[in-house]
Amino acid sequence: MADQQFSSTSYTYDVFISFEGFDTRNGFTGHLWKALNDIGILAFIDDTEFSRGEETKPAIFKAIHVSRIAIIVFSDNYAGSKFLLEELAFIVDNFQQSDNLRFIVPVYYNIEASHVRHQSGPFEAAFVKHEERFHENREKVLKWKTALSQVANLPGWHFDGVEYEHQFLQKIVKEISRRLDRAPLHVADYPVGLDSRLGEVFRHLELESHEVLTVGIYGIGGIGKTTLARAVYNTISDQFETSCFLSNIRKSSNTQSLAHLQNILLSEMTGLKDIQLKDTSKGISEIKHRLYRKKVLLILDDVDRLEQMEALAGGLDWFGPGSRVVITTRDRHLLAFRGVERRYEVQELNDVDALDLLSHKVFKQGIVDPNYTELLNRAVTYASGLPLALEVIGSSLFGLSVDQCEHALNQFKRILPKDIQKLLRVSFDALDQEVKNIFLDITCCFKGYALADVEQLLCARYGHDMKYHIKVLIDKSLINILDGKVTTTHPLIESMGKEIVREESPEDPGRRSRLWFSEDIVEVLKNNKGTSSIEIIHLDSPLIEDEEAIEWDGKAFKEMPNLKILLLENVISPQLPSIFQTV
Repeated sequence: MADQQFSSTSYTYDVFISFEGFDTRNGFTGHLWKALNDIGILAFIDDTEFSRGEETKPAIFKAIHVSRIAIIVFSDNYAGSKFLLEELAFIVDNFQQSDNLRFIVPVYYNIEASHVRHQSGPFEAAFVKHEERFHENREKVLKWKTALSQVANLPGWHFDGVEYEHQFLQKIVKEISRRLDRAPLHVADYPVGLDSRLGEVFRHLELESHEVLTVGIYGIGGIGKTTLARAVYNTISDQFETSCFLSNIRKSSNTQSLAHLQNILLSEMTGLKDIQLKDTSKGISEIKHRLYRKKVLLILDDVDRLEQMEALAGGLDWFGPGSRVVITTRDRHLLAFRGVERRYEVQELNDVDALDLLSHKVFKQGIVDPNYTELLNRAVTYASGLPLALEVIGSSLFGLSVDQCEHALNQFKRILPKDIQKLLRVSFDALDQEVKNIFLDITCCFKGYALADVEQLLCARYGHDMKYHIKVLIDKSLINILDGKVTTTHPLIESMGKEIVREESPEDPGRRSRLWFSEDIVEVLKNNKGTSSIEIIHLDSPLIEDEEAIEWDGKAFKEMPNLKILLLENVISPQLPSIFQTV
């Protein structure tokens, strides 16, 4: 085995063909080479059949290194050539290490795959001679055997003479063309913080394993789940026999049937364009039948219902050895329910990456103006590492003066931008009504309280235990329990919830269901603007001198017949009605 090192990181050939010339040069392999080149696929074929030696190795091995796909044509006499076995071992090494060589496609020409895998049949006699010749270098022979076994474990093509050779060749050419046509997905205009995230996902994927594995990627809306999944797809899709990225399944399921998504999946993975499934059950059977022997990469993006997973990737036995299914979702409960143990929660960007993304959006490719430094840092704090928020804010601030940016940022803090609000509301809108109410109670009034206290307050308000409802909110990535206290999963999730309540009556806080902003509460109480809409009031006011204490005559409460909970912290008021709960 030669130890040449090549520094090229770009490819020259689409395909490198490894073959035994005596068996197939003037027939099958020659026809394969011509068929590939006839449709514009540049294939390398060795012309040194009668002059192979150490002097030809560098050129052959360089051609392997700068090729994207290696086709190995196994025939009766393939294993008899020391040179071909060294060539094969070099191909396997490059497949594992090179940025160029992405596929190895074994083709068995009138020979069984088991003969290659186990070095039996016509390969057995050849290796008896190799072991005699290289008895002092058994590691070389062992490496050849290992390479043969590894390639034979890959999905391949078997020609046994039953079908016409030209039909068999066309199948191979079509498959090679399909693999070469895989275009990378658009990841992001300015991706940041991806390397560490990719590393975590790859750790769960265990790409070297031959098991069929499922990995879940979950987190709140706008955190970058889809961006990460696209980067995963672009990085590893070439290592699979076939692949499919089904994007935005939640939205597609609202407008199209699951059978339609099954059609897309099968069309992309098989290359067949005439699949017309109309029934989900039939689609399940077709997926299993057509893909159970293929090594596939399937990414299901933005899953929000169990039936979506059951229709598109219902079982690990649907796909061949080494297959990977990646699911992105906001609902980690779906992953747990389906038994997906390999899960990665996407975290917020750190401050460095967040500032980098925001600065790019504000100044595009230009130099960051130091006059904006303090304002950018405030914006980073406001966005709290949420990529979507950083992009929306950055685009909104583009081209504005410092004073204009200051005004815009203050506006963002007061009212959450619609683009952010819309995306964050997806998980909220999918909740049952009572769970929605509980989320708004926690977000507006109970955040930071001990879990036991929150459960007690909610039980008193709704008349039954709240443990299940709180678990639903946790599973939907809307709230967390940290150090025994209830909090939202992200500051902008809190802003989203409060904006939902503010929108109940933008101009008149007395007509909202929940009050928490001190100025709104004081206005309602001092001016007797209470209404039947108010259900909870949470006032947290700093301790102040008696003469400056908040005072009201209590008449406002008479107009709040539906007020269930009054929470007062750090408030001085001798006129506080005693019938309400206080903290």
